[in-house]
Amino acid sequence: MRAVTYERYGDPEVLTVTTAPVPKVGPGEILVRVRSVSVNPVDWKIMAGGLDAMMDAVFPVVPGWDVAGVVEQVGIDTPEYAVGDEVVAYARKDVVHGGTFAEFVTVPVRCAAPKPASASWNEAAGLPLAGLTAHQVLTRLGVEKGTTVLIHGASGGVGRMGVQLARELGARVIGTASEKNHDMLRELGAEPVTYGDGLADRVRELAPEGVDVVADFVGGVVDVTTAVLAEGGRHGSIADPEVLGSGGQWMWVRPDTEDLTHLSRLVDDGRLSVEVAEVFPFEKAADAFTLSKDGHTSGKIVVVVSE
Repeated sequence: MRAVTYERYGDPEVLTVTTAPVPKVGPGEILVRVRSVSVNPVDWKIMAGGLDAMMDAVFPVVPGWDVAGVVEQVGIDTPEYAVGDEVVAYARKDVVHGGTFAEFVTVPVRCAAPKPASASWNEAAGLPLAGLTAHQVLTRLGVEKGTTVLIHGASGGVGRMGVQLARELGARVIGTASEKNHDMLRELGAEPVTYGDGLADRVRELAPEGVDVVADFVGGVVDVTTAVLAEGGRHGSIADPEVLGSGGQWMWVRPDTEDLTHLSRLVDDGRLSVEVAEVFPFEKAADAFTLSKDGHTSGKIVVVVSE
């Protein structure tokens, strides 16, 4: 099968399109014929060696954890799926090795869910990691009807999901973004504020009593978070462990079939959308990584593996 791999840690230049054996399908796994995958910041951070202290890598590595595709084969004791089923998955494994940037990938059933029928393959590929991250952060922080939430990085892939999901839970949402993305956030139901100097004052103008919850999807904003948090408020970050020093939670998304199935249903019900910013052919996967690393894209970056 064709696969994107890297033989050593480094920048996107270490990625090459090569051939690799089709992976074996173990008990409780499905083999997915990949249609589309999406790039997440964690992908190039892992590729640069940024998670080496917590996750072993077996080279050559096929990167990627997001996938949308069709079940090609089922393993032993896998009654949940049949050949031909269309699925999405946050296909994180315990070892960095057999990722999703390939024509085939094995996925533990605990990581998979039915693909939203109404979504394109590219949209579906952008749902799992970003959607699960936003959903799990917001629910663990106790967002509910009447909550005022500040989302740092509201125009990014996770942030856009977070705005929609917080609104779905009945919360008021304030979102940080550059001015060019303010209209988009308003359309999603958020009150936009420009990040940068004076951010805390701008948030306080909108919420003089402070905000109940802060969800940080960018990092480096602990001072702003603590300055705008109401008494008894809750905050967490997916990007900055320093929140632990100020009573916050440092969070890491978990594969969860029930959560991902819930998100797929929200998409099909028209209550959650996945914005695809850029689409690359398989041979240009390195360019997709480079664009993600530049950090200026609103929405998901997707790579088409097969038509």
